[in-house]
Amino acid sequence: MRIRILLADSHPAFLPSLSRFFRDQQDVEVMGQANTGPAAVELTRQLKPDIVLMDIDILGLPSMGAVRQIHRDQPGVKIILWSIDPLPPRVRETLKTTVSGYLLKDCDPEMLLAAIRTATAGGTYVSPEVDRRPEDKPNQET
Repeated sequence: MRIRILLADSHPAFLPSLSRFFRDQQDVEVMGQANTGPAAVELTRQLKPDIVLMDIDILGLPSMGAVRQIHRDQPGVKIILWSIDPLPPRVRETLKTTVSGYLLKDCDPEMLLAAIRTATAGGTYVSPEVDRRPEDKPNQET
């Protein structure tokens, strides 16, 4: 069974490269591409992908708004967010309830595939680089 994904990123030049990468994967099929939040929500309704890989800084609708709409309209769709920034506080809570993953855009391609496969299996994948931020660590003062 192929994992059907929708790519949503506000950088148009990035989407074709990402699509080419997935074309070489036997178990992943890119169903569509969106470069705004509203387009991602609409394409998710139309195409019903298994996974939406979404840029956290997508244009036209804050990504958390798009995540909430997709989750409400298509609760079976898994959402993986990614960004150039470490995990922002606004995403932390959604990782517990709505989002199935968070990756940095400079992650290894195998990590991206691992996140997609983990989400498909019902798990949550967070890049090891952002799994624990310094502010999450216990106070080290003596």
